[in-house]
Amino acid sequence: MLKQLITAAAIFSLALPLYATDADYDVVIRGGRVLDGAGNPWVPADVAVKNGLIVKVGEVTGLGAREIDADGKYVTPGWIDMMDQSGEALRHVGLAPNKINMGVTTLIGGEGGTPVEAEEIDAYFRELETKGISVNFGTYYSATQARVAVLGEGDDDPTPAQLEEMKKLVATAMDAGAMGITTALIYPPSAYHKTANLIELARVAGSKGGLYASHIRGESAEFLDAVKEAIRIGEEGGAGVEIFHLKAAYYPNWGKDMKEALKLIDAARARGVNVAADLYPYVAGGTGLEVTAPNWVYADGVEKALERLRDPAIRTQLKDEIKAGPTPSWTNLVYVSGGWKNVVLANSYLEEYTRFHGKNFDDIGRELGRDPADVAWDIMLKAYPERPFALYFMMSEEDVRTAMKAPWASIGSDAASALKEGDFDALGLPHPRSYGTFPRIVAHYVRDEGVLTLPEAIRKMTSWPAARMGLMDRGLIREGLKADITVFDFDQIEDTASWENPTAKPKGIDYVLVNGGIVLDAGHHTGATPGKVLRGPGYKPVTDVNKD
Repeated sequence: MLKQLITAAAIFSLALPLYATDADYDVVIRGGRVLDGAGNPWVPADVAVKNGLIVKVGEVTGLGAREIDADGKYVTPGWIDMMDQSGEALRHVGLAPNKINMGVTTLIGGEGGTPVEAEEIDAYFRELETKGISVNFGTYYSATQARVAVLGEGDDDPTPAQLEEMKKLVATAMDAGAMGITTALIYPPSAYHKTANLIELARVAGSKGGLYASHIRGESAEFLDAVKEAIRIGEEGGAGVEIFHLKAAYYPNWGKDMKEALKLIDAARARGVNVAADLYPYVAGGTGLEVTAPNWVYADGVEKALERLRDPAIRTQLKDEIKAGPTPSWTNLVYVSGGWKNVVLANSYLEEYTRFHGKNFDDIGRELGRDPADVAWDIMLKAYPERPFALYFMMSEEDVRTAMKAPWASIGSDAASALKEGDFDALGLPHPRSYGTFPRIVAHYVRDEGVLTLPEAIRKMTSWPAARMGLMDRGLIREGLKADITVFDFDQIEDTASWENPTAKPKGIDYVLVNGGIVLDAGHHTGATPGKVLRGPGYKPVTDVNKD
């Protein structure tokens, strides 16, 4: 899939303003409304930047080599994407145009782990730094990577010796700079992890200061049990817990389960568990069509799964299982979304189905005179090894707002960087979150709806996620901190990306600085790559590792 999207990095030729040759600072942002990121109200101030750092906040009398007029605009710390999917994309194109356009300066990736094995992570980080990236990037290592390296993709329990091997791989990843470990427990083979084993892997990550971050085992009927499991893994394993894209994705329990989940998390925090969550501001998730079949279909590997999906008798059984609803071993996203009418084909990778992109499977089935399940599974089989995507409209707006207001909730797009501006993200998933997540928080949930105040929204996108990830040198407009800065027009900011046009560029975000380098200039990407790899708390430089 990725190879079909890879193109050469765009060459930007902009008529940029002239830079002064005799200056006190590299950049001075003049006359903005400075929101420091800590949740305080804005203050009028200039911000001066030199050598990648914020060196003066207040009245700046000296001259900047580059002067930016921010009169009437807000100046905030750069926004942090707490659930990014760009680990592979940045190896090919480091510009991350959709992220920069959204005001994002830092990405935390790794739901599916690193694109290399544990022993290669340090070299992977150095590769990114050498090639150049426009954003700061940190990543988790996946517990499932360790599992597959030792056990393969089947549904097998590790022996004590095999579990020790998995733990060694986690330790290697943490020493190389991983932020912690992740799981994605609705997807095989990650779904085959047992709780007790994850506690043991979390012990390793936690001992090195890392988090256990999870797409939890279920977000529908089993949502509350899955939240409890995530908390237990961190609590018993001694690791902080990050619940990815917090959602109550079960229409019969809309308006109830999210409130209970927040209580569970609040109670855990009250007893000292370092648990929090992130979310994206949309009522539909997006993922592969493979989740429309139960996990047991994949228990013996991909080839066996494809064989099962071709069998008419097994298909009949699978359709019955969809109708029966979720089980402890399978989320059943079709059922929890309210049926095939709420599952929309997003990207089939097949020319013959392109005309159906954006239509729900009930309508596609009627048009073709076929069962919608058969349509979905035929697309999977024909598109393989590509991964066809669907949008699952499974959340309520009320629950999204409820979760968003939790003081420990941060924002994550669950999207990759695009390889070219205006293209789908590198995953191939046409979801507006790839281009609209962060401006949508400000435009829709602050300005238009008043769900959050502006200082609180900015805190959730800056100082809180920075502190959460141990990035204490950024996330605030403070003298001495890294100059990651976003400048936007509150009246003009708009997430123009929609279900119909998911790659539309947002409006109203004017300037983005990453480590003091101007990456977005008057709304245009400059092609600059001042981003840094952000290594986790367990990082040991190679020389130190060799001494152990």
